[in-house]
Amino acid sequence: MIAAHLPILQIVVPLVAAPACLALGRGRAAWLLALAVSWAALGIAGGLLATVLRDGPVSYALGNWAPPWGIEYRVDALNAYVLLIVAAIGAVVLPYARRSIADELPAHQHAAFYTAFLLCLTGLLGVAITGDAFNLFVFLEISSLSSYVLIGLGRNRRALTAAFQYLVMGTIGATFIVIGIGLLYMATGTLNMADLAARIPAVAHSRTVLAALAFLAVGATLKIALFPLHGWLPNAYAYAPSAVTAFLAATATKVSVYILVRFLFTVFGPAYSFEQLALHNLIVPFAVIAIVVCSTVAIFQNNVKRMLAYSSVAQIGYMMLGIGLGTATGISAGLVHLFNHALMKGGLFLALGCIALRVGSVRLEALAGLGRTMPLSAFAFVIGGLSLIGVPLTNGFISKWILVQATLEQGAWGLALVVLFGSLLAVAYIWRVVEVAYLRPPPDGARRREAPLSMLIPTWILIGASVYFGIDTSLSLGVAEIAARILTGGAG
Repeated sequence: MIAAHLPILQIVVPLVAAPACLALGRGRAAWLLALAVSWAALGIAGGLLATVLRDGPVSYALGNWAPPWGIEYRVDALNAYVLLIVAAIGAVVLPYARRSIADELPAHQHAAFYTAFLLCLTGLLGVAITGDAFNLFVFLEISSLSSYVLIGLGRNRRALTAAFQYLVMGTIGATFIVIGIGLLYMATGTLNMADLAARIPAVAHSRTVLAALAFLAVGATLKIALFPLHGWLPNAYAYAPSAVTAFLAATATKVSVYILVRFLFTVFGPAYSFEQLALHNLIVPFAVIAIVVCSTVAIFQNNVKRMLAYSSVAQIGYMMLGIGLGTATGISAGLVHLFNHALMKGGLFLALGCIALRVGSVRLEALAGLGRTMPLSAFAFVIGGLSLIGVPLTNGFISKWILVQATLEQGAWGLALVVLFGSLLAVAYIWRVVEVAYLRPPPDGARRREAPLSMLIPTWILIGASVYFGIDTSLSLGVAEIAARILTGGAG
């Protein structure tokens, strides 16, 4: 029965299709294959989430080797949630990519682009679904290497520099992660995450385990781009092709957040991570600094892509603030913001790609009069911006409302004020774009027309979803709360 093999199909389908795209050698044929595969991946992810919510966690033993001896793919509410996010973003970005990539890349690179895109999708899905620590590292490297290629394809020559900077920082982060995994294996003799969780308490106070946690935490936060390890992210987002920026901004850092959450709560356990080692004393301050500093820096950016990149680092701060609290409500807030930010920031970058297609620039001054000449693209940016701020009836409001509740549960009024102050800073940098687009006249002689429907429809799907999930939270917040209860030791 095919339903029993959904976990392995989630990986095998895009992995096999990736070299097939390159073999096709023609942009349209490669795009059609990639498009079909991305929607198949979304269907599989949706099926896995439905199964988990109905029947509980799903375990799939590769080659019928029983865990912990063999590699296990284990799907619970947390990684089913992440799988759905990654697959959904991939399925929306690929229809958009055909027109966008045709404008930004020469024809002979199109097949290579779709190959790298599917490899990146495979890696991100693999990180989320595997229950084996070393397998997680392998998939992380697949996604990272393909990301470097995708960023380097940008038409600006600085894309190569950005890709190289990302490569260096990403390699350091991956090295820290694999060292941490190696130390865990040294201490416990297993790589299966469920087995690690059972064995670690017996050796929890050894220096080997403490060092493993330190290496894993630093490596994951570098991949997450948590302040001050965020230096690679602004250039990577600013100079990558528009479709790549939207995809990576909505998925890559989210999967890295998942890695940290998985190790801290599932492998090491919340009692060890937050009660014995008090990691919240490290995570929360850096999250607060990220929210305030990077939101402030975003205000002074004239390249709108860089502005949204710094905004992403600030939004990661919100996620880590919730997770750093270590409570069920805090984790729910962090996870629901992970979901919501993927939608809003993906939509914002897609809207910006529509603008770049017609205007030829994403600098602030080039957007003058955009509300008149490209009303649909400009309004999509406005709605995405309102969600980023956290205006009621958008999904950003839900995230920040739950996060404020989590801080107040702990009596941390100062943290609640930081969340509100971060929203005010977001008003400032979003307003800069709105003011230029709507209150300034277009340049004399400017002949702009609206972006093609093939790009506007995916953009509005994500922007529309940002509004929908601000009204109906049964999926986004509902699954996040289930995952949070499981992670903190409550009933699922």
